[in-house]
Amino acid sequence: MTSLPGGSDNGGSAAEPEPLVCARCGTRAEAPQPTWTCSVENGVRHYFCDTCSRENLRAIEGRLDSAWW
Repeated sequence: MTSLPGGSDNGGSAAEPEPLVCARCGTRAEAPQPTWTCSVENGVRHYFCDTCSRENLRAIEGRLDSAWW
């Protein structure tokens, strides 16, 4: 098994996942949301809640960056 430099395989707790925040409206989700949309724009991941995803479905399907919505 290999580890990243500076990493430790000696127990310890794993880092808690960051809560998801909708990049459009700011809605927060503490737990994983399988129905949210993830978009990679300019190498950065953006997450969108159900409501924002539904409202902008055509732009998403047309592969427009969220700046165009």
